[in-house]
Amino acid sequence: MASQGIAMLWHGDFQNARQILNAMDRRIGAGKKEITATPADKFYRHRQSRSHRARILGLLLVPLYPGPVVPLRRAPDIGQAAAEAYGDIGESSIVSLHELVGAIGAHEWRRNGVYVDALQGRIHPHYGTFFPTRSEYVDLVAAAALPSDTLAFDVGTGTGVLAAVLARRGVHRVVATDNEPRAIACAAENFRNFGVQDRAEAVLTDLFPPGRAPLIVCNPPWIPATPHSTLDNAVYDPGSRMLFRFLDGLSDHLEPGGEAWLVLSDLAEHLGLRTRDDLLTAITAAGLKVVERLDTKPTHPKASDRDDPLFEARTAEVTSLWRLVRR
Repeated sequence: MASQGIAMLWHGDFQNARQILNAMDRRIGAGKKEITATPADKFYRHRQSRSHRARILGLLLVPLYPGPVVPLRRAPDIGQAAAEAYGDIGESSIVSLHELVGAIGAHEWRRNGVYVDALQGRIHPHYGTFFPTRSEYVDLVAAAALPSDTLAFDVGTGTGVLAAVLARRGVHRVVATDNEPRAIACAAENFRNFGVQDRAEAVLTDLFPPGRAPLIVCNPPWIPATPHSTLDNAVYDPGSRMLFRFLDGLSDHLEPGGEAWLVLSDLAEHLGLRTRDDLLTAITAAGLKVVERLDTKPTHPKASDRDDPLFEARTAEVTSLWRLVRR
């Protein structure tokens, strides 16, 4: 029925609905394994497969009542998880069980947090906010030599992890920006949790805050492709628009003698989605030059998972902190 585009509203036992969802997931499988000519082909087929899976699983629905509660037998207490994901629920509605399970998982991540070595503590991500399961890019920011400890901008802050690292390293004021209200609320909460709220401020704006800074940090989305959800915006950036807009705006926001730290994986290069020349050309066109590049290899599980469809590209991946200055 789901393959035909028919949605199913479940009125029975909640745990049975979970079993049906899991059974549907198993039957979707990974799709046919086809030999493709290029890494880009593999990437796009992988994205299509994931999109198809999400569409099929999204057609198993459950009722959602104000409270919020799911009025089914053996349903768990989803009140806090649903409130974090959907806000106030004033009237009865229906929701995808697959989406609701994701909201419950996101609530658990928020409650338990993600341990970050560089902070010696846990970052607590909010629903819809990308969180640092990969520690190597955070470690680069924690280790690079600071050009100044007076002021830093963290552009596209997400959970605020990089801004918190800079504040913990002794930067007197850090302005963290994001264009998503959820991210701003998340970053502000994490700043309070780490006791750096007097040094780090979360500001809702597109890219740069007003003024100039001697240090500007950005970890933009790494892959130039179309996002399919709010969370995808942290990973996928159509045409590398944010990356190139960040580079183009640096000259107007860097203090004389200041540095920009661009934290970027080269996975897109190994997938054939962007070339190194594209990046270097954009850096030069923005009136910038590279003074140093700090590299690290990924340590996340997918880098060693031979069953991952992008395994070859992931094994070659390098994450870099590019130190940029004005020409």
